[in-house]
Amino acid sequence: MATQTIETALYKLYPSPRNATRDVFAHQVFVPYPYALIDLPSMDLAGKTTLFAACRLSDMKMGQVVTFELPADQARFERLFTPD
Repeated sequence: MATQTIETALYKLYPSPRNATRDVFAHQVFVPYPYALIDLPSMDLAGKTTLFAACRLSDMKMGQVVTFELPADQARFERLFTPD
């Protein structure tokens, strides 16, 4: 089955098959490492999250976008994430 892309004002997003939902939440972090492993369950986040492969439209840079339902989860992710 082909994966549908989602285009926002900032990104072209390619949903991860591991996402429980295709929602793009308001709180977002662009990770400029397209091949980094992002293990969201291990971060013990309180709200819903989604992970996307992404192309940032402003400069066509490839990476990943993580979206968060809660701003506290975004702050926790930014504190805990280190690229491998």
